[in-house]
Amino acid sequence: MAVKIVVSDLHAGYGPVQVLHGLSLEVREGETVALLGTNGNGKSTLMKCLIGDVRPTHGHVTLEIDGKVLDLSRLTTEQIVELGISIVPEGRRLFPLLTVEENLLLGAYRKAARKRIHENLEYCFESFPILKERRRQPAGSMSGGQQQMLALGRALMSSPRVLLVDEPSVGLAPIMVTQAITKIGELKQRFGLTIIMAEQNFTEALRIADRGYVLVHGHIAFAAESAAELKNSDLISELYLGAN
Repeated sequence: MAVKIVVSDLHAGYGPVQVLHGLSLEVREGETVALLGTNGNGKSTLMKCLIGDVRPTHGHVTLEIDGKVLDLSRLTTEQIVELGISIVPEGRRLFPLLTVEENLLLGAYRKAARKRIHENLEYCFESFPILKERRRQPAGSMSGGQQQMLALGRALMSSPRVLLVDEPSVGLAPIMVTQAITKIGELKQRFGLTIIMAEQNFTEALRIADRGYVLVHGHIAFAAESAAELKNSDLISELYLGAN
């Protein structure tokens, strides 16, 4: 059945500080949608609203799945994960003292994933051979790029239908950024995932995105229906390329 996420007139923030101001967007089945913008423009706050970490002060986030329409803004994070939405958080947020394999197994939290735990573990090891090689190694002792692969693998262990990826390039060397973004694109094709990726590296994001939105000061400043439209945007040129 089709999956669709619809964000309607979303306002959200932290206490008295409002970060998002009336955002509206949608993500359809099988798309990779990029949320673009420099630091401090609301990308991560939007991702936290999608996964239930931040509650909107106004507006809604709805998920259409298997013929049902659910208001995610009224659900807990646990309930959202159970629906098949998983997140790779900014900064990876691994358990550094646990082994690679233990971190992966913790990703199989939701009930549907527990039935496929061995199958999914093999998928992760096949997709990220370095994780199999270092399965007994503490996660905190690996390089940043290897930890990003582990964070992606942990998210896959939940058998997600929607994958949220928050700033995958943060803290990585350029070559590792390219590898991480490429792998996200490969996973989308292999598992038929719907992906929402918040990213400030415009060039890398556009390699795998079908379309995207540009966030400026908590507003949708530009909505593009294709990657080509994003590339040709004057706003993109101004924000990323320094055009006047």
